[in-house]
Amino acid sequence: MAKKLWGGRFSQPRDQLAEQFTASIGFDRRLYKHDIAGSIAHAKMLAKQGIISPSERDQIIRGLEEIREEIERGEFEFKLELEDIHLNIEHRLTEKIGEAGRKLHTARSRNDQIALDIRLYLREEIGAILSLLDTVRAALVETAERELGVIMPGYTHLQRAQPVLLSHHLLAYYQMFSRDRERFQDCLKRVNVLPLGAAALAGTSFPIDRHYVAELLDFPAVSENSIDTVADRDFIIECCAAMSICAMHLSRSAEEYINWSSAEFGFVELPDAFTTGSSIMPQKKNPDVLELMRGKTARVYGALLRELVVMKGLPLAYHSDMQEDKEALFDALDTLKACLELYGALVPQVKFQAVAMRQAAGGGYSTATDLADYLVRQGVPFRSAHEAVGTAVRYCLEQGKELSELSLEELRRFAPQVGDDVYQYITVERAVAARRSYGGTAPEQVQAAIERARQELARQ
Repeated sequence: MAKKLWGGRFSQPRDQLAEQFTASIGFDRRLYKHDIAGSIAHAKMLAKQGIISPSERDQIIRGLEEIREEIERGEFEFKLELEDIHLNIEHRLTEKIGEAGRKLHTARSRNDQIALDIRLYLREEIGAILSLLDTVRAALVETAERELGVIMPGYTHLQRAQPVLLSHHLLAYYQMFSRDRERFQDCLKRVNVLPLGAAALAGTSFPIDRHYVAELLDFPAVSENSIDTVADRDFIIECCAAMSICAMHLSRSAEEYINWSSAEFGFVELPDAFTTGSSIMPQKKNPDVLELMRGKTARVYGALLRELVVMKGLPLAYHSDMQEDKEALFDALDTLKACLELYGALVPQVKFQAVAMRQAAGGGYSTATDLADYLVRQGVPFRSAHEAVGTAVRYCLEQGKELSELSLEELRRFAPQVGDDVYQYITVERAVAARRSYGGTAPEQVQAAIERARQELARQ
């Protein structure tokens, strides 16, 4: 057991199967920067409190910085028998600087050490996600401004409902991703809490200064309960929940672009750079990137469920079950970042087929509500107007006509209040322009929404 930093109590070497089964170095090695940063701050605090000497502090810091450089140059040998990132670094530190390296672990445990590493890592990753979300949101706003004036059918139940501006539709996703951004920012408040100093679960008898470490590592808060500190992973679960919601928004948008690019819709042409061909059908242009974006949502959802199940039923405080929290988190973060990066690059390059969209917007009796609203302005109660227009639509279906193709005589069969001016109220353009309520699809409202979004992006 000479190689084990915890091996003094043991007389037998570990079984090799057990060694492989319990080691986490295969995936937690990505935490090396964060582990080293936490150890440097810890060493500075130990020296400040007189627990180690200034000379030992300097040796430790110099040794840790050299180890970081070794890892970044690809020269560091990660050893399975040393189990995890913490022991690999500590073992190498002791090799480099001798006895001073064995003092670094004073007043801490791997339990609070890994909690710190994950929080430092997740803080960095959430920052990257926030940046990607800003890129995505900016792409949506720029596309909405570029396509302002393009009319498309709005849908409910996947049936044509009312005409809307394409820009209005795009800005709906801007709002979704803006709420995602808020969720990650809010999650960051609970991530950004210093756990170091909780030790194994009960705190430490050494006179440490946790608030000094928090200051060094830029944590605005320090955890309040040492048991909760090492047993807590709800900040990871919360982040996975935020990632799942964001992935769901990406999946919904991906689904629409997939549908719109089909011949049945013909609303968009996807850029060649984000599509693939068929190995057997030379005419095919497949939306593989978007399909994978939609499919990879399952991985992010899976991470959330995995984190919940790992923590379900665990008594306080730390258990090795919690080692299973990292792989799922890492995979979800990698997956979501890749999807956001692709989405932000793809959206500005999509070519929207304005003519096809406008033509579709005029079908399916999409201005029926406008005809009912017209009758209401003539004094007809809305429910009566609704019934009259519904009857007119049924007649149109029988005759193979659109509402705008009915003559005045035909319209007056269903509502004698119809006047000569009715046709100007049931055009697609008029229907869009009439939705002037705040947040509606009228051009001036959409232009105002674009301006608000631009101001919001400029502040962030």
